[in-house]
Amino acid sequence: MGKKDLDRTISVGAETDVSRIGRADAPPPHEQTADEDIDVVDWDFVASTSDFKTLVESRARFLIPATIFFLVYYFTLLVLVGFFPTFMSQTVSWLGPVNLAYLFALSQFLMVGLVAWAYVRHAKRLDALTSKIRREAITASGDQTS
Repeated sequence: MGKKDLDRTISVGAETDVSRIGRADAPPPHEQTADEDIDVVDWDFVASTSDFKTLVESRARFLIPATIFFLVYYFTLLVLVGFFPTFMSQTVSWLGPVNLAYLFALSQFLMVGLVAWAYVRHAKRLDALTSKIRREAITASGDQTS
C-alpha cells in the first residue's frame, strides 16, 4: 500500500487543498491561501523613504566592519598555526599543557559571543526606527490589522 493510498484528503477540485467548510465571510489571516493573502504594503515606496535608507545604512555600518573583523580574527589562527607552528605550540605555563593555538582557538568562542552581544545592542537602537517605518508603511497602505 503506497503513500497515496493512505492519503485521506478530500479532493475538492480546487487549486489548493484548503476547503471552506461552513464559512461565508472572509477567512482569518492564518487560513488565507497565497492568492487571498495580498500584500497591501507598497514596498517600493518603503524602500525609497529616508528612514528605511538610514536603517539599511546603519545596519551595514555595523555588519560590514564586524564581519571583516571576525573573518580576519578567524583566519589569523589558521595563518599563525600554518606559518608559525613553533610560536603557536608554546605552552602557557600557568595553564599546564595548553598551548597558544588552543588559547587562540578558544578565544574565538568568546569573540563570537562579543560580536553577537554588540550586534544585539546595535539592533536595539534600531528598533524604534524599524517600528516607525512599519507604522508608516501600514498607515500608507490603509491596513490597520497588523
